[in-house]
This record gives sequence, structure tokens and C-alpha cells, in this order.
Amino acid sequence: MAIKKIGVIGLGTLGTQIAIQAACYGCEVKGYDQDPEAFQKTIQKVKGMMKFLGRGPTRPVEDWEKAAFQVKIEKELLETLKDVDLVIEAVPENLELKKKVWSQLDSLAPKSALLATNSSSIPVSRIESATQRPEKCLNIHFYQPAIGMNIVDVMGGTKTAPVAIETAKQFVRSIGCIPLGVKKEILGFCFNSVWRAIKKQTLYMWGNGFVDFRDIDRAWMVFTGQSHGPFGMMDLVGLDVVYDIEMSYYNESKDPRDIPPQAFKDMIDRKELGVKTGKGFYAYPNPEYAKPGFLKGQ
Repeated sequence: MAIKKIGVIGLGTLGTQIAIQAACYGCEVKGYDQDPEAFQKTIQKVKGMMKFLGRGPTRPVEDWEKAAFQVKIEKELLETLKDVDLVIEAVPENLELKKKVWSQLDSLAPKSALLATNSSSIPVSRIESATQRPEKCLNIHFYQPAIGMNIVDVMGGTKTAPVAIETAKQFVRSIGCIPLGVKKEILGFCFNSVWRAIKKQTLYMWGNGFVDFRDIDRAWMVFTGQSHGPFGMMDLVGLDVVYDIEMSYYNESKDPRDIPPQAFKDMIDRKELGVKTGKGFYAYPNPEYAKPGFLKGQ
């Protein structure tokens, strides 16, 4: 089946980017969020992120902005899911919340529709029991397509049909992104598992006083040639989102070594969440790592 009609549930940073990315490539997209202003508010944040990083989407920014107007924001979940081929859930990283939402999606979406979660870490096998269509359930996890990170993890659950996986990969390709197939279930999927190892080690080194986070970012920027390091990237993602993801790994392993350092939790409690609140590891909109002299430690 060809995916042409999409319903996106949850219009935060990634939900909004997914909706606009699909609209850019001709999909009919409808979106829903409990906050009716979420889509427009998030667009402004994403545009700010594009400007700050000097990076854009897979299509010209003008096309991206036009596509945003083509996304139809619905007031009711039922209208959002009417006649869709694919539903992408992008609500916060909480298993019980996702299962509750998925039960609603399953009852309202067409029986032929695929159900996907954009979860950053939770395998769909933990959510599929909330539906009557496990063969049509899968992970489709986007990164940040609006700033050129057009990679997408694709992973099935315990009963996902091969045709559903192939359909999802074709959909990802059709909207200018690169599918990263995961053959066997793993927490964190493909690239996010790699990124998770980096987050865990860098947070441990900083949180336990071994190294200043700025020096870790300096080293990363010199080594990779990127414009920011792991701590700058966490600020962009949102430190609350990073914390929730890290806790999902701990809840799986119950290994105390997987609990983020207390210093990190203290930042969350102080609402120092990164770019979206103006302060995280760095202060925004003019973080240290973007200033001349940062790499020299000045």
C-alpha cells in the first residue's frame, strides 16, 4: 500500500516536523494536539533552531514554510484519523500514556491503517497490546528533519507483518528521508542506541565531576567537525526529553548505573531545559559554543 494520508498525534518538536516533512512531499496531513496552539508555537521554535544552526530541511525553507500551511490541524481526534493510511503518535515518552493513546487510536483509525510510534526509545512491542492490530504496529522514529537530520528508525513489534515494515520504509523514502532498518528489537533502535551510549558516558563524566561539559563539547566539535557537541545537542533536544529517555533505559535494566546523575535531575527541576527555556547547559540564543574562541577554551 502507498501511504498518502497521515495523521500525526502530538505536535511538539518532532510531531510538528514530521507533519510538515510529509506535507512537503505531497502527503495529505492532519494533526492533533491537546493544546490547539501547539503547532504554531512549535513552528516558531523550529524556525529559530534552523536559524541558529544555519541548517535547514531536505527542501528549500520556502517550500517547508508553505507546507506548514497545508497541514490541517483538527480539534477532534476522530476527524484527525478519518481515512488515514498511517497514524504517527508523537506524545511524551511515557509508556502508560502511549498505551492509553494507542487504545484510542486503534478504536478510531481505519482498520487498514498502520499505527506507528515516534518514541525515541520504547519498542512498539510494549505498546501493541493496546490495539487489535499488532500486525500493523511499528516504530517509525524520526530525528530532526527540519535541520537536515533526515534519518528514521524503522522497527517492528512481535507480530508486525513484513509488508508493514516495507510500506513504512517506502513511506520514509517518499518524504525525503533515509530508513534505518532494525532487524531485531533493541531498546533505542539504530542510531539512537549509539547516541544513547554517548549521552550516558558524557553525563556520567560531567555529573560526577570528572570533566567540564564544555571540554567534552570542544573535543567532539574538533573530532567530528560539527557545530556543537553532545551537551549542545541535548539542549536542542530538550533536557526533560533526554531525562525521560534515559529513565526509560533505567526502567528496563533496573541498573543503578543507568540513572542519570543527580546534577542533571536538578537542572530539570529548575526548568533549565535547554533551548526551549533559554537555559540548559548553555544560555540561549547565544550559547558559548557558537562564539569565536570557544574551541580554544577562551
